[in-house]
Amino acid sequence: MISNNSHFFKTFKTIGWIGLLLLVGSACSNKNLIKPGDTLDVAYKKAKNLYDNQKYSDASDAFETVISIGRGTDIGREAQYLLAESYFKNGEYLLAASEYGRFANLYPRAENRQQADFQQALCYYKLSPSYNLDQSKTRKAIDQFKLYLSRYPDADNAQQVAGYIDDMRAKLARKTYGAADLYMRIDEYEAAAIYYGLTIDQYPETAWAERALVDQIYAYVQYADNSIRSKQAERYQKAIDSYEKYVQLFPQGDHRSQAEDYYDLAKVGLSKAENKSSSSDQLTQSNNNADSDSDSEK
Repeated sequence: MISNNSHFFKTFKTIGWIGLLLLVGSACSNKNLIKPGDTLDVAYKKAKNLYDNQKYSDASDAFETVISIGRGTDIGREAQYLLAESYFKNGEYLLAASEYGRFANLYPRAENRQQADFQQALCYYKLSPSYNLDQSKTRKAIDQFKLYLSRYPDADNAQQVAGYIDDMRAKLARKTYGAADLYMRIDEYEAAAIYYGLTIDQYPETAWAERALVDQIYAYVQYADNSIRSKQAERYQKAIDSYEKYVQLFPQGDHRSQAEDYYDLAKVGLSKAENKSSSSDQLTQSNNNADSDSDSEK
């Protein structure tokens, strides 16, 4: 019986402590809630306290309230910026981008306008998905970062921004290259060659450009192999042209050996196609001559 009573009191004591902690937490939370009658300064301090304590969801709600009552004031300006920061730190990048943009439009001469512009572009960078998904956010981020560099060419983080742009352009190149690969897998060689060409032309500075040019050589070889005889020679020639472009653009390329293998296939194919064409022409000429002789005998 004593043991049971002891267990009961221990359990009751634990529950009591939990309840007390909940009450204290609730009291602290209520303390930071903006109430009717709070001055603008008090409301801002409550919102800022939530932000400083990393309660970003609650802070964003509080800053919304501060903005509604303090628009046009210095506090309203700071609240607008911290609202965007709250969304950003809470991982709500689309909302953050919108609020950074609003801050820039409302306060174009603010000291932290440049940082807001950077953060807005960074939001879209964060929203950029895997290369195989829709890349509208990636393109938006590139545009925003380019705009940032045009506005602030001497920015301390210009090199960092350029790195972000390179990362995203490489992702777009990977997507275009992937489309070409897909066409190769379904034996649509002409379409594959076109998309390899787009990778090269649109993203020449990326690592995907060299790979695309090598694969374009092979795509044209396959295209020629599977073409009617009269079209083979010109399509093997396209493979050879792609190889010559590769040598010009990537004389020390990592894929040079593979490119040369495909080039050899194209040369052999072109030689055979031209020989067949020549034989066919000779046969046609011979038949024409025979018909001519027959007509003259008649």
